[in-house]
Amino acid sequence: MMASIGEFDPLNTRVPATKIEVTVSLVVLYLQAVGTKEWREFGRTEVIDNTRNPDFVRKFVLDFFFEEKQNLRFDVLGINCLLSTLSPSKDFLGQTFCTLGEIIGSTGGRLERTLSGIPGKKCGVIILTAEELSNCRDIATMQLCANKLDKKDFFGKSDPFLVFYRSNEDGTFTICHKTEVIKNTLNPVWQPFTIPVRALCNGDYDRTVKVDVYDWDRDGSHDFIGEFTTSYRELSRGQNQFNVYEVLNPKKKGKKKKYINSGTVSAPTSPITACHFLCNPSQPTSLHYMSPYQMNAYAMALKAVGEIIQDYDSDKLFPAYGFGAKLPPDGKISHAFPLNGDNDNPNCVGIEGVLESYFQSLRAVQLYGPTNFAPVINKVANCAAEITDGSQYFVLLMITDGVISDMVQTKEAVVNAASLPLSIIIVGVGPAEFDAMEELDGDEVRVSSRGRLAERDIVQFVPFRDYIDRSGNQVLSMARLAKDVLAEIPDQLLSFMKSRGIEPRPALSSSPLPQLHRHI
Repeated sequence: MMASIGEFDPLNTRVPATKIEVTVSLVVLYLQAVGTKEWREFGRTEVIDNTRNPDFVRKFVLDFFFEEKQNLRFDVLGINCLLSTLSPSKDFLGQTFCTLGEIIGSTGGRLERTLSGIPGKKCGVIILTAEELSNCRDIATMQLCANKLDKKDFFGKSDPFLVFYRSNEDGTFTICHKTEVIKNTLNPVWQPFTIPVRALCNGDYDRTVKVDVYDWDRDGSHDFIGEFTTSYRELSRGQNQFNVYEVLNPKKKGKKKKYINSGTVSAPTSPITACHFLCNPSQPTSLHYMSPYQMNAYAMALKAVGEIIQDYDSDKLFPAYGFGAKLPPDGKISHAFPLNGDNDNPNCVGIEGVLESYFQSLRAVQLYGPTNFAPVINKVANCAAEITDGSQYFVLLMITDGVISDMVQTKEAVVNAASLPLSIIIVGVGPAEFDAMEELDGDEVRVSSRGRLAERDIVQFVPFRDYIDRSGNQVLSMARLAKDVLAEIPDQLLSFMKSRGIEPRPALSSSPLPQLHRHI
């Protein structure tokens, strides 16, 4: 996903050059430790010479934990080649901060960020992409050669090299390999190279692979010779009449009527593939881990709040939803799926029914990011919008690890919901920082979106770790949690009734109190 350090290094070969001063650049990735907040270097891209728009081959492979807020920092550095050491203050070109969840949650897994860090100077932008890596662990060794490439050098032939790109779902391409440069030839034979199959096509043997052919220039302005497309399955056939690729240059093809091609590329031999197998053991450290000895944090929060508030719901039917998972049978990602698996009737009977559906769901779905809050909030808000006469009031309980991938949309959803008979309780579980959750809790600063302030404060957030009893008494922990998260509900209910001019009803015998509808 994102980038891969150490899996393969396609830029081993260095082309000799005279001793001149050139500018090269690289990106350094830092990860922030959860406890100490210390930034630790994770890895570096390769160095790219003489360009203000570098496209790095080397990727960073990160383990994504949807339950954690994984803070990232990208520093872009420029280096003077004559210097033997890197001076961060002299060579710093800009930086940006984000979370791994933000990259994964962005449209098409593509996040564009403006670089900053140098006062008064525009530092450019950095484009970050992410893709889930398949379980394919195959390693391919392949070799290519070319014939009759176009001559590009005035005093010689060409200095050709290949650039490989894998295709993305949105039609874009991601660079994944560069060959070495072969000097002064129109018929190069490149050295065999080894590449993970998932880097080339993410395990999909039929995914399009685009290959560009360039003539290397010392100043970085490499001349485009042409391109062709293939797939790993086609490349794996080796040399035959169907595995010779015409190198085409669209500009030359459009200008010259007699243009045929700019040469051909072929694979002299079939790729050699080594296979590996990937295991996915259970994770006892997961916040969702189902221990036979005690409830996990999610179950404790559900039970603590649910057993109190269910007394105010006459039918004891609770719609319960999960957000952030791949659902069977096709693995589609959902941010508002019924825990009981019934789209037509998501209701669970009592808090025990909610817990049963929760554990059942853990066995059926694959937990997966990004973590989007807005879909669930909007789903409950739509229900609340149908009954605004004061006869019913809705309470949404959200239990989260604190990672949120759609903060902008969530703020919008909260502002819209603030005018409805709805309160939102958010319980944060786990060790993460809950800055985003604190922001949604409008106790100090009212939540706003696109210049609109929330009509009233409807969000109450608490971190569960603040209520864990040191002696390990779960009952005491749950009682403390429930007391605090429910403390604001009465005032929030009254604030809605007063804002709508709804007066208290007559005696209970003739007209019941507003029914509290609890959503999970």
